[in-house]
Amino acid sequence: MQITDREKEGIVVLDCVGQLIAGESTGTMRETLNQLISAGKARLILNLAGVTYIDSSGLGALVMCFSTARRAGGTMKLLNLSRRTVELIVLTRLETVFEVFDDEQSAVNSFFPDREIKKFDILTFLQQRKSEG
Repeated sequence: MQITDREKEGIVVLDCVGQLIAGESTGTMRETLNQLISAGKARLILNLAGVTYIDSSGLGALVMCFSTARRAGGTMKLLNLSRRTVELIVLTRLETVFEVFDDEQSAVNSFFPDREIKKFDILTFLQQRKSEG
């Protein structure tokens, strides 16, 4: 798992590439988030566009990272999930925990209450993907 971070309007965007699975990649994820939160950066967007696979340990790591950010007074939002990852999030009912976006600017805007946000509709997304094959 490779993770690079950048800031956009004071929000940290973490671009992730690889697989988020048990072992080194979940450790890398937790370590990266802990370092950012220790540095006072607890408003996070996890861009999963480059993530090819997430297993149950990966989902657990996402929940742990979310909880860590919340305890630090921030939050973590998810961006650019694959169809399979969206299905996992729905299956495990984590859509009630995570805010999910398919547009980076909308994800950033969600941190600012006075801005318009384009909500990600999980059901419409899954229906469209199902009809595509």
